[in-house]
Amino acid sequence: MTVWEAVAVCAAGIGAGGINAIVGSGTLITFPVLLAVGLPPVTANVSNSLGLVPGSISGAIGYRRELRGQGRRVLRLGTVALLGGLTGAILLLTLPSSAFDTIVPVLIALALVLVVLQPRLAAAVRRGRERENNSAHPHGGIPLQGGMLLASAYGGYFGAAQGVIYLALMGLLIPDDLQRINAVKNVLGAVVNGTAAVFFLFVADFDWTAVLLIAIGSAAGGQLGARIGRKLAPGVLRGVIVAVGLVAIVQLLLR
Repeated sequence: MTVWEAVAVCAAGIGAGGINAIVGSGTLITFPVLLAVGLPPVTANVSNSLGLVPGSISGAIGYRRELRGQGRRVLRLGTVALLGGLTGAILLLTLPSSAFDTIVPVLIALALVLVVLQPRLAAAVRRGRERENNSAHPHGGIPLQGGMLLASAYGGYFGAAQGVIYLALMGLLIPDDLQRINAVKNVLGAVVNGTAAVFFLFVADFDWTAVLLIAIGSAAGGQLGARIGRKLAPGVLRGVIVAVGLVAIVQLLLR
């Protein structure tokens, strides 16, 4: 890797760490750069997953204020994310990518629809519960856990726009502020990336130079993204989520 290629990889790590803290989809920045510098696709994907772990942790630390009082929620969903992330990492090394390449753009599109309609859908769900005298589950219940398990498996496999899917599911099924939900998303992203990274360390090929460059960049980007993201109003944050998701769909379809 040349000096300029190293600079490009590190810069991509900064961008990925920042966008992951705000929305998710940082993989769409780093993965193409790793391919461009000559890494094979699977090696690039594995190196990317390892390198983004510090960025995910950094983003979660940046949102620590919004995480207060959410320990039980994080524990429940974090356990699901761990199992899903490990499943996805195993699938990466055992299944062809064609099946996921087909379904991923559809999943992201559905997630974007949920994000756009989330205020109305959530209000409709609340009205239904009020009519039936049922209160919302503070942690989303079984429907959310099932959805998060599938989303985490996808995250362990590739992870582009994983955060968009997380925010869509939690925004619909958890009665809480979007910024607090975003904080949980960052922790879950760290869990999935960390789980996949530990698995890959023992069974997959990766490039240590790329891993270290992305790790340094993503850690810095995570702090920057957290500072920017927490200042965004819910409507603006929702718009950013949709914009990033649309870019993800276009890039995946053209890949």
